[in-house]
Amino acid sequence: MFTVEKSIFINNPQQQVFDYASDPANAHKWQSNFMSLEWTSAEPHGVGSTQRSVSRFLGRDIETTVQITLWDPPNKTIAKSVSGPIPVKAETNFEPEGPGTKVTLIGQVEAGGFFKLAEGLVKKQLERQFDTNLEALKLLLEG
Repeated sequence: MFTVEKSIFINNPQQQVFDYASDPANAHKWQSNFMSLEWTSAEPHGVGSTQRSVSRFLGRDIETTVQITLWDPPNKTIAKSVSGPIPVKAETNFEPEGPGTKVTLIGQVEAGGFFKLAEGLVKKQLERQFDTNLEALKLLLEG
């Protein structure tokens, strides 16, 4: 198991950043690996809600279902995979910082199978992906 953590400052109010980043309809706009992400449970969304994603990672399409385990607008979300080839826990923190918001992505990954053999590569790719995604989120919200 390994953990990747990356942060960025976005010059927008915390609620605005939370609302945009936590809306699955926006995921493909700032998370380059997501081909699709959608709620699979009824509103209102919160703890226990589920999402289905299709993402591309290391040249493979990966379908995953995650369940929200913490939903604390506008401060934090945590989701864990309940299906898919890679057990993942994804945490996103939104902290007010001066006139804007510090966004921190934390991913805990338990690589298995093919991904276990390439764990170092998986970690480096995830670090690059987090950096790219956070820069894209910043550009979208500040641009």
